[in-house]
Amino acid sequence: MLELVYNQQGEKVGQLSLPAEIFEVSLNQDLVHQAIVAQMSNSREVLAHTKDRSEVSGGGKKPWRQKGTGRARHGSIRSPIWIGGGVTFGPTKEKIFTKKINKKMKRQALFMSLSSKLKDKEMVLLDKIELAEAKTKQMIEILNCLEEKLKKNFIKGTLIVLPITDQKVIKASQNIPKIKIIKADSLNVLDILSYRYLLVSQEAVEVIKKTYLR
Repeated sequence: MLELVYNQQGEKVGQLSLPAEIFEVSLNQDLVHQAIVAQMSNSREVLAHTKDRSEVSGGGKKPWRQKGTGRARHGSIRSPIWIGGGVTFGPTKEKIFTKKINKKMKRQALFMSLSSKLKDKEMVLLDKIELAEAKTKQMIEILNCLEEKLKKNFIKGTLIVLPITDQKVIKASQNIPKIKIIKADSLNVLDILSYRYLLVSQEAVEVIKKTYLR
């Protein structure tokens, strides 16, 4: 399929053929949801940890004798019913949140999300994405220019896909809310669907094809 290519001023400069295997894949919402849940689960850090009665300090000795004191019987001050005792069924660092999804399913979900963005006209191809200086002002000017010509509000949330790491573009975008830079070989479903628009350079499309059509 042929798609229009624009320059950074929002002017049409040509067309680019996009592979149907990546950009014309029918959406399966269940598979995309599964991929997102797996990605979020695998990036989750286990922070909460409570100690059970075997982990808290003290309590090796019976606090008082079994009979004759008039008090309730107890065997250890580490019991969960004591202040400072262990916690029953509390969160622990041993909990595993990792979820597995096979590579083919993960890749297919990625293709579906890219296809969905293209179908909904939320993906824009640029001949190049580059700046003369690492200035936030320059990046905002480019986004405003594209917004004016293409009638899309890129400031509301845009994922910019580059073929390689470009420090100028990265630094110029850091202070702009809802703008994220990502390399083409690091694309993932969560990032694609977390942003309203995709700005993809021609070279980035080639990297996507080389990376994922194997």
